[in-house]
Amino acid sequence: MLEILKVIFYGIVEGITEWLPISSTGHLILFEEILPLAQNEAFMNMFRVVIQLGAIMAVVVIYFKKLWPFIKHPKTGKTVIRKTTFDLWLKIIVATIPAAVIGLLFDDWIDDHLMNWQVVAIMLIVFGIWFILIENKQKGDFRVTSLEQITYQDALIIGMFQVIAAVLPGTSRSGATIIGGIIIGLSRVVATEYTFFLAIPVMFGASLLKIVKFGLVFTTNEIFVLLLGTFVSFLVSIVAIKFLLSYIKKNDFKVFGYYRIALGLIVILFFGLIR
Repeated sequence: MLEILKVIFYGIVEGITEWLPISSTGHLILFEEILPLAQNEAFMNMFRVVIQLGAIMAVVVIYFKKLWPFIKHPKTGKTVIRKTTFDLWLKIIVATIPAAVIGLLFDDWIDDHLMNWQVVAIMLIVFGIWFILIENKQKGDFRVTSLEQITYQDALIIGMFQVIAAVLPGTSRSGATIIGGIIIGLSRVVATEYTFFLAIPVMFGASLLKIVKFGLVFTTNEIFVLLLGTFVSFLVSIVAIKFLLSYIKKNDFKVFGYYRIALGLIVILFFGLIR
């Protein structure tokens, strides 16, 4: 029963932190020390990524109509491709390519050399400060106020910011891409929604890569842990996504910057002095 409660807790943490720009990796690494699951290290490396599939499915469910490119023509009744949605997917693919290349080439090296509390703590604090500085300079005059206005150049630049998150744990994938979007002129809402959509191919690809590396043989217990954590993450993500969109329509991201700095200091205190 205790293990089940731990898995549910992990799913809740993932569902919240995947979308808020506060680093799901930073939280999971910390909570793995406080509430470790009775699983081996290889499984946890895979679980930490695959559990995010639940969060991704929440995006698909919430934005299905906006993301589904096929519609019926109002006059002929034939199925046609909606151009704006097709263009959006092309821009998502363009933004995904840099992180996908880096992930395929350096996934093992990153796990061996950068997946540690020191890097996580530093990036939590650095990006927290960056959020605060950017928001302090932001005058509210955004160049891009709708998804349709995003250019392929915008998509590629945001994709490069996503590379930072792919290489440096603790950065927060959503945090890096939101910052990148705001810097080049996307409104907070557009940058956030585009970040949600970018997560779909990135996290599906990352999860597939981790599953293949782990091997396709799972015990019954491992399957249960994966499914439960993913399902809880899905449910919580629906709430987290709606909360974030509602919040940023009236507020900026500075509160998340302060939270990141505080969490980074807690990680340093816990791993450097207490543990």
